[in-house]
Amino acid sequence: MRAYENQFSDNRPIRRSRDEKRRQLAELRQVLAGMKPHVTPALRASIAAKIAALEAELREQKG
Repeated sequence: MRAYENQFSDNRPIRRSRDEKRRQLAELRQVLAGMKPHVTPALRASIAAKIAALEAELREQKG
């Protein structure tokens, strides 16, 4: 089934406000801090990368 224009399935990033990005950053930090020792390193790395990307976006917006 084809996507219609302006649907979320158009493979475009979802735009988030600065507050939403801060909230997501806090949630991801909590998830990373609460991970058990047996969690795969790849999952830890992907969450850490997302945190770094969000921090960079927030710095970029601030400056």
